[in-house]
Amino acid sequence: MAPHSPRRSDAPPGGRGAPRSPMGRAVIKFRRNGVAMTALALLVVLHVLVVLAPWIAPYGPETVQLGNRLQSPSREHWLGTDEYGRDVLTRLLHGGQVSLAVGIASMATAMVLGVAIGAVAGYAGGVADGVLMRITDGMLAVPLFFIALMALATLGATVTNLVAVIALSSWMTVARAVRAEVLRTRELEFVLAARAIGCGRLRILLRHVVPQSLPSITVAATIGVALAVLLETALSFLGLGVQPPAASWGNMLSSARGYLRTAPGLAVLPGVLIFVTVLCYNWFGDGLRDAIDPGGS
Repeated sequence: MAPHSPRRSDAPPGGRGAPRSPMGRAVIKFRRNGVAMTALALLVVLHVLVVLAPWIAPYGPETVQLGNRLQSPSREHWLGTDEYGRDVLTRLLHGGQVSLAVGIASMATAMVLGVAIGAVAGYAGGVADGVLMRITDGMLAVPLFFIALMALATLGATVTNLVAVIALSSWMTVARAVRAEVLRTRELEFVLAARAIGCGRLRILLRHVVPQSLPSITVAATIGVALAVLLETALSFLGLGVQPPAASWGNMLSSARGYLRTAPGLAVLPGVLIFVTVLCYNWFGDGLRDAIDPGGS
């Protein structure tokens, strides 16, 4: 009788039949999501172009050529020129640098603040939890866009103030999500074991509890960047964000208002980039959430 041939289930651990880790399963689910993968590819291309703007942009973003005002697309100016003769493609790339940098920086700041408040509230409980969550609920009840308008009008429309105002308007949902994860995690066995061997509260929180919230933090960050870009665009459009002659997608839209009939591309092009960026970040965040969700298919 021929010797027994090993079946696929007899393969050694680590082979193709081995069970994958949660991270591996999440990566596979994400890669199967065509919409999310398309959004990720578009975001990568957009960010690479924006980062390389100083090397690939054909002109300076503030170079004025009044003799070339409102030109149509040509070999010299692929997307035409604006009302001051500045190259539109160059300003779109450099404006993307500012808009995306403000969005990412403000959301990173909001993440730090929201994670800290949510983690402390969830792990400490009691009075600290009650006070911090009531502050969070109060901030959510305030019309923050108008508070941001007043703050920038009072403090000055600088990039630093813009990042700070957007961050202070965006941390609340992160704090609530992190608090929920900490409440779920703090009574699990590995946390109780760490407490039993004498680990300090801060060490347990930073080493064992908060890392369990990273999937939720990641999803909140991707969607939060989209909201931050929208808020920066709105504030710059109203003249309280990035100030001319520096380019941002918001103030490019604002400058194009008077040329909607004669040069509609001045408004359409930054509007399309804002739309694509926000949509792709939302699709990317949705794809991450579906991939990380253990209840998903």
